[in-house]
Amino acid sequence: MAVLVTGGAGYIGSHMTWALLDAHEDVVVLDRLSTGFRWAVPSEARFYRGDVGDKVLLARIFDENSIDAVVHFAGSAIVPESVANPLAYYENNTGNTRTLIEAGVKAGIGGFVFSSTAAVYGSQDGAEPVRETTALHPESPYGLSKLMAELILRDAAAAHDFSYVALRYFNVAGADPLGRTGQSTTGATHLIKVACEAALGKRPKVDIYGTDYSTPDGTGIRDYIHVADLVEAHMRALAYLRAGGEPLISNCGYGEGFSVLQVIDTIRRISGRDIAVKHGPRRPGDIARIVADPALARLKLGWVPAHASLDQIVESAFAWEEHLSRKNSYDLPRPQMRLV
Repeated sequence: MAVLVTGGAGYIGSHMTWALLDAHEDVVVLDRLSTGFRWAVPSEARFYRGDVGDKVLLARIFDENSIDAVVHFAGSAIVPESVANPLAYYENNTGNTRTLIEAGVKAGIGGFVFSSTAAVYGSQDGAEPVRETTALHPESPYGLSKLMAELILRDAAAAHDFSYVALRYFNVAGADPLGRTGQSTTGATHLIKVACEAALGKRPKVDIYGTDYSTPDGTGIRDYIHVADLVEAHMRALAYLRAGGEPLISNCGYGEGFSVLQVIDTIRRISGRDIAVKHGPRRPGDIARIVADPALARLKLGWVPAHASLDQIVESAFAWEEHLSRKNSYDLPRPQMRLV
């Protein structure tokens, strides 16, 4: 049987594809390459270029491959962009997920792993860490589009013979410990990626949006998770579903938060380089702080993080960024190398 990875040419999806192949799984990748890269898909995986909302293409993929599970990464994930263009987010994150679920149900898949987000929680008035039972208050179309997809999954699983795990990501960063893939998107907005680029002179500065939050240093606090640990949670979720697990929604974070300034200072220390910053106003949709309670993932999925420190995340992210600088292109294949 095979696993379909949507968005498998992207940042997290390419890590998942490698992990599945490492586990000797048969892998099929679907990606429209809007933000992903063809070189990021290993040659051992079967690749289809197209949109996850394309019903004809989905039917062909399920017909041509013996797929028993779907791991769904394809989607849009920039909070301010979702505020400016909400309809695009509801189409890509909600509507296209519904189309994929329908195609999977028709094909008789047994399991669906969905990439959700901590943005479904919104601001919690200082209550932390957040649990899966915490009241949901998404404050952006991005968060709401993912929550709506969770609800579609819930109702579809109740009506049809399949189960799912929705993993609510906190802030994902870092790169593959074997150096095979990493965050390579030009113009990425993730803080650690942006600050690593600034440390290497690829950007003149790092913009800090909001310095007046009710946090110790006034900047937003987030729970950062290494991409390799996040992928391990997906592997555990897949095993859980194949063993007959019931529908599950679970956080993916470490339970520890770091502010924007703390992250930048860590990158300065590890890179040995200065990073210029510019302070600006808050962005629409951003929240002050969000930290996970990861107990459920540990209990239900047996998930044990192996890279749970900010230093490890930054070291791998910076090493990958240095690698991209040496290649001087985001579109060249990456030879295997080992990162710290």
